[in-house]
Amino acid sequence: MNNLLSKLIFDTYPSRPIARKLVYHSNFFSYKFKLSRNLVPRPNYAYCVYQGAQLAKRLGYGCISVIEFGVAGGSGLLNLEFHAEQISRLYGIKIDVYGFDTGEGLPSPADYRDLPFAWKKGFYRMDYNELQKQLRFAKLIIGDIRETISRFLSDYNPAPIAAVLWDFDYYSSTIAALRLFDADDEYLLPRIFNYFDDIVGSDIELHGDYIGERLAINEFNTFHDQRKFCPVYHLICSKNIEAWYHQIFVLHHFRHHRYNDFVGTENQQLTSNK
Repeated sequence: MNNLLSKLIFDTYPSRPIARKLVYHSNFFSYKFKLSRNLVPRPNYAYCVYQGAQLAKRLGYGCISVIEFGVAGGSGLLNLEFHAEQISRLYGIKIDVYGFDTGEGLPSPADYRDLPFAWKKGFYRMDYNELQKQLRFAKLIIGDIRETISRFLSDYNPAPIAAVLWDFDYYSSTIAALRLFDADDEYLLPRIFNYFDDIVGSDIELHGDYIGERLAINEFNTFHDQRKFCPVYHLICSKNIEAWYHQIFVLHHFRHHRYNDFVGTENQQLTSNK
């Protein structure tokens, strides 16, 4: 009742939330239609996978990889499977899904950069056996990220990475996983879509540029001349801004051998008014 009252008082168009819920739960509308209006579960995940698949298709790739760092209970990874399956049908390309986690919850914070005032060892523990039963094709990679990331390419030989969903909470875990983006071109798309879960937070976490995932992003940009994370400005300048738009970053790999390949619309000539 309170939520409904708040919407009636503060929402300029109070009928919009009702319409959105009807579309969200309806089977009448296609996945693509819902996706275009952010009416799918975890639209942030869907956006990254969709955009990565679209780029891959335009570049002629037949298979891509998408990754979740920080699986915890597994709801995000299960959702990632769902979007990968739907978007694979749309574009006719194979999408492999990987999930990285310790399996034991958060490790001990390394220092202040891991926000020990907000997180504790053991938070977000996984029920591995139960999650494994629910997964259909995603691969779980369990262990210390400093070890698993160093073996990932040799152990799995993944298709080019198109999208990464980050939910590691810690600076130390994120900076370790970012080594993945030092890989050779064969393992990366020239532009990779990323969602960082822990860069906004609450009045307790107070994420900033000198701690947590934001610090890891900034350090990566500082120490890489030709690979840089950039916000997606057309999202955060759009008319109807979703909060997660501020959490999407694209990794640009400027020296990737496919970076300059044209992927735009062929006919962009202006018509004459004569």
